[in-house]
Amino acid sequence: MAYKQEAEEYKAKAQAALGEKFGILTNDMDHVRSSGVLDHALKINDSAPDFTLPDAFGDEVSLKTLLAKGPVVISFYRGEWCPFCNLELRALQEALPKMQELGATLVAISPEKPEGTVAATKKNKLTFTVLSDFDNKVARQFGIVFQVGDKLQDLSKNVFKNDLALRNGEDSYQLPAPATFILDPDGIVRSAHVEVDYMTGRAEPADVLAALEAIAHPVAQ
Repeated sequence: MAYKQEAEEYKAKAQAALGEKFGILTNDMDHVRSSGVLDHALKINDSAPDFTLPDAFGDEVSLKTLLAKGPVVISFYRGEWCPFCNLELRALQEALPKMQELGATLVAISPEKPEGTVAATKKNKLTFTVLSDFDNKVARQFGIVFQVGDKLQDLSKNVFKNDLALRNGEDSYQLPAPATFILDPDGIVRSAHVEVDYMTGRAEPADVLAALEAIAHPVAQ
């Protein structure tokens, strides 16, 4: 089943299960979209900031080292607790062999503590690197961090039994918008997909592969 179809089906199930409370989710997305907080996200032709973050096993991983091998695909996700994030991570895992054929490295980044990245890796059987971005420091440099609304915080804690302060090790209740950045070996953004709709608005793996193809085989001007 295609990623988009899976996401649409899960969204329908969530809406049926939550009833009127589903509006808290969509209203929060609308608020973030209208706030303009993501208008400063990195765009095509911007230079990505270098960073070093710990992976699921405590090893430090730097963007500079990854770029030395070729193009890099960076997928920012909200956390292992997010079912839509897990759908995307699994879809990226399926596309990983083709990314590697194109010389690219894939990494996923969330603000969860390392144990959360370990859980995401195991749950989704990931073979690519998953990094822990404490306090969204790197996500903030990419311009994709937003504040979770009070009503959604309450819903998350009291209905979903998911307290972001415990998950992330700090109580800002901020998250990265789902975003996929594709960098060429010079660290220049060649594709940027930033979307408030974390349910069905994520980058399609096929589009990621197309962007990598364009880097690997540029069209002569």
